[in-house]
Amino acid sequence: MTTAITIESLEEQERNRRREAFANRMLDVLNSAGLALMCSIGHRTGLFDTMAQMPPATSQEIAERAGLNERYVREWLGALVLGRIVEYNPDTKTYHLPADHAAFLTRAAVPNNLCSPMQWVPVLASVEDQIIECFQKGGGVDYSAYRRFHEVMAEESAQSVVAGLEEHIIPLVPGLAEALQAGCDVLDVGCGEAWGMIALAQKYPNSRFAGYDFSAEAIAAGRAKAESLGLSNIRLEVKDAAAIGESARYDLITAFDAIHDQRDPARVLSEIAAALRPDGTFLMQDIHTSSHLHQNMEHPLGPFLFTISCMHCMTVSLAQGGAGLGTCWGEELACEMLARAGFRNVSVHQLPHDILNSYYVARL
Repeated sequence: MTTAITIESLEEQERNRRREAFANRMLDVLNSAGLALMCSIGHRTGLFDTMAQMPPATSQEIAERAGLNERYVREWLGALVLGRIVEYNPDTKTYHLPADHAAFLTRAAVPNNLCSPMQWVPVLASVEDQIIECFQKGGGVDYSAYRRFHEVMAEESAQSVVAGLEEHIIPLVPGLAEALQAGCDVLDVGCGEAWGMIALAQKYPNSRFAGYDFSAEAIAAGRAKAESLGLSNIRLEVKDAAAIGESARYDLITAFDAIHDQRDPARVLSEIAAALRPDGTFLMQDIHTSSHLHQNMEHPLGPFLFTISCMHCMTVSLAQGGAGLGTCWGEELACEMLARAGFRNVSVHQLPHDILNSYYVARL
Protein backbone atom coordinates (compact mmCIF):
# COMPACT_ATOMS: atom_id res chain seq x y z
CA MET A 1 0.00 0.00 0.00
CA THR A 2 2.80 2.39 0.92
CA THR A 3 4.59 1.68 -2.35
CA ALA A 4 1.42 2.30 -4.36
CA ILE A 5 0.84 5.63 -2.62
CA THR A 6 4.45 6.63 -3.20
CA ILE A 7 4.27 5.81 -6.93
CA GLU A 8 1.00 7.73 -7.26
CA SER A 9 2.56 10.67 -5.42
CA LEU A 10 5.59 10.69 -7.72
CA GLU A 11 3.35 10.54 -10.80
CA GLU A 12 1.28 13.44 -9.48
CA GLN A 13 4.43 15.46 -8.78
CA GLU A 14 5.68 14.85 -12.33
CA ARG A 15 2.30 15.81 -13.78
CA ASN A 16 2.32 19.03 -11.77
CA ARG A 17 5.86 19.76 -12.90
CA ARG A 18 4.84 19.38 -16.54
CA ARG A 19 1.76 21.55 -16.04
CA GLU A 20 3.79 24.31 -14.37
CA ALA A 21 6.46 24.16 -17.09
CA PHE A 22 3.81 24.50 -19.79
CA ALA A 23 2.13 27.41 -17.98
CA ASN A 24 5.48 29.17 -17.73
CA ARG A 25 6.08 28.57 -21.41
CA MET A 26 2.77 30.20 -22.26
CA LEU A 27 3.67 33.19 -20.09
CA ASP A 28 6.92 33.45 -22.05
CA VAL A 29 4.91 33.40 -25.28
CA LEU A 30 2.72 36.26 -24.01
CA ASN A 31 5.71 38.34 -22.92
CA SER A 32 7.51 37.67 -26.21
CA ALA A 33 4.44 38.76 -28.17
CA GLY A 34 4.43 42.05 -26.29
CA LEU A 35 8.16 42.54 -26.89
CA ALA A 36 7.71 41.82 -30.61
CA LEU A 37 5.25 44.73 -30.83
CA MET A 38 7.56 46.98 -28.86
CA CYS A 39 10.50 46.03 -31.08
CA SER A 40 8.47 46.85 -34.18
CA ILE A 41 7.68 50.26 -32.70
CA GLY A 42 11.32 50.76 -31.74
CA HIS A 43 12.31 50.05 -35.33
CA ARG A 44 9.66 52.22 -36.99
CA THR A 45 10.22 55.21 -34.69
CA GLY A 46 14.00 54.98 -34.97
CA LEU A 47 14.38 54.58 -31.20
CA PHE A 48 16.87 51.73 -31.47
CA ASP A 49 18.93 53.67 -34.02
CA THR A 50 18.88 56.71 -31.73
CA MET A 51 19.81 54.85 -28.55
CA ALA A 52 22.65 53.01 -30.27
CA GLN A 53 24.36 56.38 -30.71
CA MET A 54 23.81 57.58 -27.13
CA PRO A 55 25.49 57.00 -23.78
CA PRO A 56 23.20 56.11 -20.86
CA ALA A 57 20.41 58.70 -20.90
CA THR A 58 17.10 59.60 -19.31
CA SER A 59 13.80 59.00 -21.05
CA GLN A 60 13.51 62.74 -21.65
CA GLU A 61 16.92 62.89 -23.32
CA ILE A 62 16.14 59.88 -25.50
CA ALA A 63 12.75 61.30 -26.49
CA GLU A 64 14.23 64.67 -27.38
CA ARG A 65 17.00 63.09 -29.48
CA ALA A 66 14.45 60.93 -31.30
CA GLY A 67 11.90 63.73 -31.68
CA LEU A 68 9.22 61.74 -29.85
CA ASN A 69 6.80 62.12 -26.92
CA GLU A 70 8.57 61.39 -23.63
CA ARG A 71 5.63 59.66 -21.91
CA TYR A 72 5.33 57.09 -24.68
CA VAL A 73 9.08 56.62 -24.86
CA ARG A 74 9.23 56.02 -21.10
CA GLU A 75 6.53 53.34 -21.23
CA TRP A 76 8.23 51.70 -24.21
CA LEU A 77 11.51 51.69 -22.30
CA GLY A 78 9.76 49.96 -19.39
CA ALA A 79 8.84 47.02 -21.59
CA LEU A 80 12.35 46.81 -23.05
CA VAL A 81 14.02 46.95 -19.63
CA LEU A 82 11.85 44.16 -18.22
CA GLY A 83 12.44 42.23 -21.43
CA ARG A 84 16.22 42.44 -20.82
CA ILE A 85 16.78 44.33 -24.08
CA VAL A 86 17.61 47.75 -22.61
CA GLU A 87 19.62 48.24 -19.40
CA TYR A 88 18.38 50.57 -16.62
CA ASN A 89 20.24 52.31 -13.79
CA PRO A 90 17.74 53.12 -10.99
CA ASP A 91 20.15 55.50 -9.27
CA THR A 92 20.55 57.82 -12.28
CA LYS A 93 17.24 56.82 -13.94
CA THR A 94 19.11 56.30 -17.18
CA TYR A 95 18.63 53.77 -19.97
CA HIS A 96 21.26 52.20 -22.17
CA LEU A 97 21.19 50.00 -25.26
CA PRO A 98 24.28 47.74 -25.08
CA ALA A 99 26.34 47.53 -28.26
CA ASP A 100 25.95 43.75 -28.31
CA HIS A 101 22.18 44.23 -28.46
CA ALA A 102 22.31 47.09 -30.96
CA ALA A 103 24.18 44.74 -33.30
CA PHE A 104 20.83 42.99 -33.89
CA LEU A 105 18.37 45.87 -33.48
CA THR A 106 19.38 48.77 -35.71
CA ARG A 107 19.31 49.66 -39.40
CA ALA A 108 23.10 49.79 -39.30
CA ALA A 109 23.03 46.08 -38.41
CA VAL A 110 21.63 44.96 -41.81
CA PRO A 111 21.59 42.07 -42.71
CA ASN A 112 21.41 41.14 -39.00
CA ASN A 113 18.64 43.54 -37.99
CA LEU A 114 16.13 41.31 -36.19
CA CYS A 115 13.77 44.20 -35.52
CA SER A 116 12.77 44.64 -39.14
CA PRO A 117 10.91 41.28 -39.30
CA MET A 118 9.15 42.12 -36.02
CA GLN A 119 6.96 44.39 -38.13
CA TRP A 120 5.23 41.30 -39.50
CA VAL A 121 3.52 40.80 -36.13
CA PRO A 122 1.30 43.91 -36.31
CA VAL A 123 0.89 43.58 -40.09
CA LEU A 124 -0.46 40.05 -39.73
CA ALA A 125 -2.51 40.81 -36.63
CA SER A 126 -4.37 43.53 -38.53
CA VAL A 127 -6.27 40.86 -40.53
CA GLU A 128 -7.14 38.57 -37.61
CA ASP A 129 -10.89 39.14 -37.97
CA GLN A 130 -10.81 38.24 -41.68
CA ILE A 131 -8.71 35.14 -40.99
CA ILE A 132 -11.16 33.93 -38.35
CA GLU A 133 -13.95 34.33 -40.89
CA CYS A 134 -11.89 32.16 -43.27
CA PHE A 135 -11.62 29.51 -40.56
CA GLN A 136 -15.40 29.50 -40.40
CA LYS A 137 -16.29 29.83 -44.08
CA GLY A 138 -13.16 29.02 -46.06
CA GLY A 139 -11.74 31.28 -48.77
CA GLY A 140 -8.91 33.71 -48.18
CA VAL A 141 -7.82 37.27 -47.47
CA ASP A 142 -6.79 39.46 -50.39
CA TYR A 143 -3.40 41.15 -50.63
CA SER A 144 -5.10 44.54 -50.48
CA ALA A 145 -6.13 43.92 -46.85
CA TYR A 146 -2.52 44.03 -45.62
CA ARG A 147 -1.49 47.57 -44.77
CA ARG A 148 2.25 48.25 -45.16
CA PHE A 149 2.85 44.80 -46.69
CA HIS A 150 5.03 46.01 -49.56
CA GLU A 151 6.92 48.42 -47.32
CA VAL A 152 7.84 45.68 -44.86
CA MET A 153 8.55 43.19 -47.65
CA ALA A 154 10.93 45.67 -49.26
CA GLU A 155 12.86 45.94 -45.99
CA GLU A 156 13.05 42.17 -45.77
CA SER A 157 14.32 42.06 -49.35
CA ALA A 158 16.98 44.60 -48.46
CA GLN A 159 18.27 42.24 -45.77
CA SER A 160 18.00 38.84 -47.43
CA VAL A 161 18.50 39.78 -51.10
CA VAL A 162 20.12 43.17 -51.67
CA ALA A 163 22.62 42.84 -48.81
CA GLY A 164 23.78 39.45 -50.05
CA LEU A 165 23.70 39.87 -53.82
CA GLU A 166 27.36 40.43 -54.55
CA GLU A 167 28.98 38.32 -51.85
CA HIS A 168 26.61 35.36 -51.60
CA ILE A 169 23.83 35.11 -54.21
CA ILE A 170 25.45 35.92 -57.58
CA PRO A 171 28.37 33.51 -56.91
CA LEU A 172 25.84 30.64 -56.71
CA VAL A 173 25.70 30.70 -60.52
CA PRO A 174 29.14 30.16 -62.10
CA GLY A 175 29.94 32.89 -64.62
CA LEU A 176 26.93 35.02 -63.71
CA ALA A 177 28.92 38.05 -62.58
CA GLU A 178 30.84 38.04 -65.86
CA ALA A 179 27.63 37.65 -67.88
CA LEU A 180 26.01 40.55 -66.05
CA GLN A 181 29.08 42.67 -66.65
CA ALA A 182 29.07 41.89 -70.38
CA GLY A 183 25.32 42.33 -70.73
CA CYS A 184 22.44 39.87 -70.41
CA ASP A 185 18.65 39.81 -69.94
CA VAL A 186 17.26 39.34 -66.45
CA LEU A 187 13.67 39.03 -65.16
CA ASP A 188 12.51 39.03 -61.54
CA VAL A 189 9.12 37.37 -61.03
CA GLY A 190 7.06 38.74 -58.14
CA CYS A 191 9.48 41.64 -57.83
CA GLY A 192 7.51 43.76 -55.35
CA GLU A 193 9.20 47.17 -55.23
CA ALA A 194 12.14 45.64 -57.14
CA TRP A 195 14.92 46.64 -54.77
CA GLY A 196 17.00 43.67 -55.93
CA MET A 197 16.67 44.43 -59.64
CA ILE A 198 17.31 48.12 -59.03
CA ALA A 199 20.54 47.28 -57.18
CA LEU A 200 21.65 45.06 -60.06
CA ALA A 201 20.69 47.65 -62.67
CA GLN A 202 22.94 50.14 -60.91
CA LYS A 203 25.81 47.70 -60.65
CA TYR A 204 25.58 46.28 -64.19
CA PRO A 205 24.63 49.01 -66.70
CA ASN A 206 25.29 46.74 -69.71
CA SER A 207 22.55 44.31 -68.69
CA ARG A 208 18.80 44.70 -69.11
CA PHE A 209 16.51 44.09 -66.14
CA ALA A 210 12.77 43.56 -65.85
CA GLY A 211 10.43 43.01 -62.93
CA TYR A 212 6.85 41.70 -62.93
CA ASP A 213 4.40 41.94 -60.04
CA PHE A 214 0.62 42.00 -59.97
CA SER A 215 0.60 44.83 -57.39
CA ALA A 216 0.27 48.22 -59.09
CA GLU A 217 1.23 49.87 -55.79
CA ALA A 218 4.54 47.99 -55.57
CA ILE A 219 5.38 48.57 -59.25
CA ALA A 220 4.67 52.30 -58.91
CA ALA A 221 7.04 52.50 -55.92
CA GLY A 222 9.73 50.60 -57.80
CA ARG A 223 9.40 52.77 -60.89
CA ALA A 224 9.67 55.92 -58.79
CA LYS A 225 12.86 54.66 -57.16
CA ALA A 226 14.39 53.60 -60.49
CA GLU A 227 13.53 56.96 -62.05
CA SER A 228 15.01 58.85 -59.10
CA LEU A 229 18.27 56.99 -59.74
CA GLY A 230 18.17 57.76 -63.46
CA LEU A 231 18.19 54.10 -64.48
CA SER A 232 17.38 53.38 -68.11
CA ASN A 233 18.18 49.65 -68.15
CA ILE A 234 15.20 48.49 -66.07
CA ARG A 235 11.49 48.11 -66.81
CA LEU A 236 8.84 47.23 -64.25
CA GLU A 237 5.39 46.01 -65.25
CA VAL A 238 2.15 45.02 -63.57
CA LYS A 239 1.73 41.42 -64.69
CA ASP A 240 0.40 38.11 -63.40
CA ALA A 241 3.30 35.70 -62.92
CA ALA A 242 1.12 32.90 -64.28
CA ALA A 243 0.78 34.76 -67.58
CA ILE A 244 4.31 35.84 -68.46
CA GLY A 245 3.72 34.76 -72.04
CA GLU A 246 7.31 35.08 -73.25
CA SER A 247 9.51 32.55 -74.99
CA ALA A 248 13.28 32.09 -74.60
CA ARG A 249 13.81 35.76 -73.77
CA TYR A 250 15.91 35.77 -70.59
CA ASP A 251 19.34 34.52 -69.56
CA LEU A 252 18.44 34.69 -65.87
CA ILE A 253 15.09 34.65 -64.11
CA THR A 254 14.84 35.18 -60.37
CA ALA A 255 12.02 34.76 -57.85
CA PHE A 256 12.75 35.95 -54.34
CA ASP A 257 10.30 34.58 -51.76
CA ALA A 258 7.53 34.76 -54.36
CA ILE A 259 6.54 31.32 -55.65
CA HIS A 260 4.82 29.69 -52.67
CA ASP A 261 2.04 32.29 -52.35
CA GLN A 262 1.12 32.35 -56.04
CA ARG A 263 -2.40 31.40 -57.11
CA ASP A 264 -1.04 28.76 -59.49
CA PRO A 265 2.61 28.10 -58.58
CA ALA A 266 2.94 25.15 -60.98
CA ARG A 267 1.82 27.35 -63.89
CA VAL A 268 4.21 30.11 -62.78
CA LEU A 269 7.16 27.70 -62.82
CA SER A 270 6.17 26.48 -66.29
CA GLU A 271 5.93 30.07 -67.53
CA ILE A 272 9.38 30.77 -66.11
CA ALA A 273 10.81 27.69 -67.85
CA ALA A 274 9.30 28.83 -71.16
CA ALA A 275 10.69 32.37 -70.78
CA LEU A 276 14.25 31.14 -70.18
CA ARG A 277 16.75 30.73 -72.98
CA PRO A 278 17.96 27.10 -73.36
CA ASP A 279 21.20 27.81 -71.50
CA GLY A 280 19.55 30.15 -68.98
CA THR A 281 19.25 29.84 -65.20
CA PHE A 282 16.34 30.14 -62.79
CA LEU A 283 17.44 31.35 -59.35
CA MET A 284 14.72 30.90 -56.73
CA GLN A 285 14.90 32.01 -53.12
CA ASP A 286 12.24 30.44 -50.93
CA ILE A 287 11.65 29.50 -47.32
CA HIS A 288 14.02 26.88 -45.90
CA THR A 289 11.76 24.15 -44.52
CA SER A 290 11.01 20.50 -45.11
CA SER A 291 7.76 19.43 -46.77
CA HIS A 292 7.37 16.95 -43.87
CA LEU A 293 6.07 18.63 -40.72
CA HIS A 294 7.94 16.43 -38.25
CA GLN A 295 11.27 17.33 -39.87
CA ASN A 296 10.77 20.98 -38.94
CA MET A 297 10.59 20.43 -35.18
CA GLU A 298 14.03 21.97 -34.58
CA HIS A 299 13.59 24.85 -37.04
CA PRO A 300 14.50 28.07 -35.15
CA LEU A 301 11.58 29.94 -36.76
CA GLY A 302 9.17 27.05 -37.33
CA PRO A 303 6.15 28.34 -35.35
CA PHE A 304 6.49 31.83 -36.80
CA LEU A 305 6.71 30.53 -40.37
CA PHE A 306 3.49 28.56 -40.02
CA THR A 307 1.91 31.66 -38.48
CA ILE A 308 2.94 33.72 -41.50
CA SER A 309 1.55 31.01 -43.74
CA CYS A 310 -1.83 30.91 -42.02
CA MET A 311 -2.09 34.70 -41.75
CA HIS A 312 -0.71 35.62 -45.18
CA CYS A 313 0.96 33.33 -47.71
CA MET A 314 -1.59 30.51 -47.75
CA THR A 315 -4.62 32.75 -47.45
CA VAL A 316 -3.70 35.23 -50.21
CA SER A 317 -3.39 32.29 -52.61
CA LEU A 318 -6.73 30.84 -51.49
CA ALA A 319 -8.32 34.29 -51.89
CA GLN A 320 -7.61 33.97 -55.62
CA GLY A 321 -9.00 30.44 -55.76
CA GLY A 322 -5.43 29.19 -55.77
CA ALA A 323 -3.44 26.22 -54.55
CA GLY A 324 -2.71 27.62 -51.08
CA LEU A 325 0.72 25.98 -50.89
CA GLY A 326 1.70 27.96 -47.84
CA THR A 327 5.00 29.30 -46.60
CA CYS A 328 6.30 25.90 -45.54
CA TRP A 329 5.77 23.98 -48.80
CA GLY A 330 9.32 22.76 -48.28
CA GLU A 331 12.38 21.71 -50.22
CA GLU A 332 11.08 18.30 -51.25
CA LEU A 333 7.92 19.65 -52.89
CA ALA A 334 9.80 22.60 -54.39
CA CYS A 335 12.26 20.26 -56.14
CA GLU A 336 9.42 18.04 -57.32
CA MET A 337 7.53 21.00 -58.81
CA LEU A 338 10.66 22.37 -60.48
CA ALA A 339 11.22 18.99 -62.11
CA ARG A 340 7.60 18.88 -63.32
CA ALA A 341 8.06 22.35 -64.84
CA GLY A 342 10.97 21.05 -66.91
CA PHE A 343 14.02 21.85 -64.82
CA ARG A 344 16.38 18.87 -64.99
CA ASN A 345 19.33 20.25 -63.06
CA VAL A 346 18.49 21.66 -59.63
CA SER A 347 20.84 22.39 -56.74
CA VAL A 348 19.80 23.73 -53.34
CA HIS A 349 21.96 26.02 -51.22
CA GLN A 350 21.85 27.69 -47.79
CA LEU A 351 23.74 30.95 -47.39
CA PRO A 352 25.44 32.29 -44.26
CA HIS A 353 23.73 35.69 -44.37
CA ASP A 354 20.20 34.23 -44.56
CA ILE A 355 18.95 31.64 -42.05
CA LEU A 356 15.40 31.91 -43.37
CA ASN A 357 15.74 30.83 -47.00
CA SER A 358 17.04 28.20 -49.37
CA TYR A 359 18.41 29.14 -52.79
CA TYR A 360 17.57 26.93 -55.76
CA VAL A 361 19.71 27.09 -58.91
CA ALA A 362 17.71 25.42 -61.68
CA ARG A 363 18.49 24.79 -65.34
CA LEU A 364 16.48 23.24 -68.15
